[in-house]
Amino acid sequence: MFKRIMTLSLGALAGYLMTLGVVQVAQGWGWWPDRETARAAAQVREVMLLLNKYYVDAADVTPEKLSDHAIQSMMGGLDPYSEFLSSAAYVRLEEEVEGVFGGIGAQIENVEGRMVVVAPIAGTPADRAGIQRGDVLVKIDGEEVAGAELDRLLARLRGKPGSLVDLTIERGEPSQVLEFKLKREVILVESVGEPRWLEPGLGYVSIAMFGEHTGRDFRAALQKLRRTGELRALVLDLRDNPGGLLTAAVEVVSPFFRDGELVVYTEGRAPGMRVELRADNAGAPLVLPLAVVVNSASASAAEIVSGALKDTQRAVLVGEKTFGKGSVQTVFSLKNGAGLRLTTAKYYTPSGAVIHERGIVPEIEDVLNSKEEKAVRLHRLRPDVTDPKVFEQKFGVPRIADSQLEAAVKELKAELAGAPRAEAVRKSKPLAAPVEAVEAEVAP
Repeated sequence: MFKRIMTLSLGALAGYLMTLGVVQVAQGWGWWPDRETARAAAQVREVMLLLNKYYVDAADVTPEKLSDHAIQSMMGGLDPYSEFLSSAAYVRLEEEVEGVFGGIGAQIENVEGRMVVVAPIAGTPADRAGIQRGDVLVKIDGEEVAGAELDRLLARLRGKPGSLVDLTIERGEPSQVLEFKLKREVILVESVGEPRWLEPGLGYVSIAMFGEHTGRDFRAALQKLRRTGELRALVLDLRDNPGGLLTAAVEVVSPFFRDGELVVYTEGRAPGMRVELRADNAGAPLVLPLAVVVNSASASAAEIVSGALKDTQRAVLVGEKTFGKGSVQTVFSLKNGAGLRLTTAKYYTPSGAVIHERGIVPEIEDVLNSKEEKAVRLHRLRPDVTDPKVFEQKFGVPRIADSQLEAAVKELKAELAGAPRAEAVRKSKPLAAPVEAVEAEVAP
C-alpha cells in the first residue's frame, strides 16, 4: 500500500502531494451550457433552499455547509485523486507547490491513528528543540490530535513565521509526557537533495518531490557535480517521491534528451485532448551510465521521469515496482477562494505505454521489508548523522546498509568497467501495454 507519510512542515508530501501527482492549473469560472446539467443543478438548489428554510437545526444547514456537503458527495463517487478543496486547503496546496511556508520541521506518519514522528528535519525548530523519531504527537496548543483530520492537523501546525505553537509529546515505554514550545519558521521545501559523490566519478542526486523549482535545482546539482569532479555515472534517487508538477518532471528529464524529443504525452476523454511535452535542451544530451532508484511510493511525476528514461533505454531502474499513479489532475480555482482538483487525463510514455494502476517494474529488483525500509528512509532523510552509534541513539534504529543503492552502484560500476547492461535490462519487457490496448480507458 502506498506509504502515507505526512510531511507536516514540508507540504504534506504523502498527504496532498501523494494525491497531487501531475498538476496543471486552470480557472473554473462560468456555467456548463448543458441543459441536463442545468436541470440537475436547479434540483440541487431547490433542495438546498428547502433544507435551509425548514430543517429544525438552522446551524447545520447554512448555505456554505450545504454547498460543501453537496460537492463532497459529488466528488466522493469519483477516483481517489479528484477532490474539493476548501479555501484553506487550496491555499495550502499553492504553498506546497511553491515550496515556502511557516512550520516546525517535523516529518510525521499516521500509525494506527497515532501521529508518530518519523524524523525532525535537520536545522528546523523541531530538530533544535530535541523532538525525536518515535515521539507521538498528543496535543497541539492543548487540543487532542487523536482522530484529527489531516486538514485540521496541518492548519494547526502551520502558521505565520515567528508565531508560537505548544506541543505535547509522548516518548518511550513507559510513556513520558513532554511539553515543547516551538517558534514557527519559514520552511523551504528542498525538493532536490544536496548532490554528493558515492565514489570518484559516481554522483548521487535525490529528488523528494517535483515543485516549481525542481528542474532548476536539479540542473544546478548536475553542474555542481561536474564542477567538483569528473561525472562518469549518476544515481538518481526517486524513492518515496509522490509526484508533483508535470512540467518539473519534463525539466528533470530534459538534460538527458535531445531538444524537442518527446518525453511524455497526455490524453483526455475528448478526441482532441492530446498534449505532448517535449524536452527543452539547448545543448547536447548528457550521455552516461544512469541508474534510477525507485520504490512502491515512487508515483506520478516520479514515474514520468523513470518511465521516460527506461522507455528510451537511457537508464536502468533499480528497487521496487512503482505505485502506478499515471493520471493528470487539473486544479480549478472557484470564485469563493476554494478549488476543485479533477482527474482530466492519463499520461503515456514516449512509446505509448500506460503506467496508471500498473506501475513500472525495475530491471533490477530489490525489495526491502518494512523495518529495512524505515531505517533506509531515515538514513536518506538525515545523511548528516553519519556515526552509527549516534544514529541509533537519536532515531532508535540501527544504521543499516542501503541494499537498493548498493545494487545501483554495482550496476553502474560494471557498466563503467565495460560490461554490458544487466541481463534483466537487455531482456526487459515493455513498460506496459501499447496505447492501442488501452484506448478504451481514455475514449469518451
